[in-house]
Amino acid sequence: MHSNAQQSWKTYCQNELALLEPVITMLGFTLEEHQPHLGGERHLMQAITTTSGRKLILLGKEVVSGKRVVVKATRNVDGMREISHERTCRTALKNIAFAYQVFFSPDELFFGKHGGFLISIQTFIEHDQPFLERPVSEAFALALRAFKAQESAHATTYAHERMVQKTFGSIDAEGYLASYRSFMENIRSRIPERSDIHTLLIQGESALMKDRAIIEQYCGFLTHTDFVPHNIRIAGDTIYLLDHASIRFGNKYEGWARFLNFMTLYWRELEDALLFYVRNNRTPEEYRSLELMRIFRLGEIIWYYTKLLEQTSGNLRELTETRITFWGQVLEATLAGTLIPESIVHEYQKKRNRLRSPEEQERQKGLH
Repeated sequence: MHSNAQQSWKTYCQNELALLEPVITMLGFTLEEHQPHLGGERHLMQAITTTSGRKLILLGKEVVSGKRVVVKATRNVDGMREISHERTCRTALKNIAFAYQVFFSPDELFFGKHGGFLISIQTFIEHDQPFLERPVSEAFALALRAFKAQESAHATTYAHERMVQKTFGSIDAEGYLASYRSFMENIRSRIPERSDIHTLLIQGESALMKDRAIIEQYCGFLTHTDFVPHNIRIAGDTIYLLDHASIRFGNKYEGWARFLNFMTLYWRELEDALLFYVRNNRTPEEYRSLELMRIFRLGEIIWYYTKLLEQTSGNLRELTETRITFWGQVLEATLAGTLIPESIVHEYQKKRNRLRSPEEQERQKGLH
């Protein structure tokens, strides 16, 4: 049985695809039959945005060349704003010194309005090898090179200050603290019965307040706030960014924190290696900055799943509640300066896999 959110998303996709496909054909492209970005839990991500922010992300081919492409399309004002902003960021990135040293963007084949849609079409970057299947030494070197490249943009911030703040946005220690408090308040109002989660979040707030000077000390760096395997592609020595809307200037370890929280679930050995590197090659204040950013991002992910609760039922509801509990356990370990035991991670993974729908399991394969 479909939830209201799932049925709404399914109806939206059917209606929009019926209008979009002839436009795509006219532009010289075709859409693939299997579209992983429309299925699984994708409807939940769309349900917590405004309806006007909806957009389609599709796979297709250019007829003339046979090249695979990624199509982003929307008829909605907010969706158009998001796609346009991402393009602006992608263009601006080329003017920052680090961009041409390490990061590249897929070629843009079409951008414009057609048939009522704003459409962005870019080449699909094929993996040499999925990131999570690489040797740990190679993955470590790639990740470290990517983070060092982002950090190198600190000096150019001043030269491009107006452009940077207008295009990418920025956040300082007070901004992080204000956002975290917003997560706390929203979580408390949605799940008042979860006193265990509230206690941990309060402890996190205390840590952020106590060491806000350390957070501020390492702000002003370019950071990709969603730097995870499904937002990058690696071909040879080239790293391609796929999500340019998640770039901003903030704490240099915010991107590290997102990446490490992801690796808690998917690659503990890489998580350990990167933590070892920061602990042994950088100052104690930098390692503390990384811990504080992990606390911040954990508060964010707990809020993310909390706001999904009202959109779920059955197995998906149980899975969402399990996710809130799990990330609370990760937060508890981080606050204690330790890592969550692998046994807890494995138990969570087993339960998650049992509760996920076959469609979502298939979607996840495509992401990683």
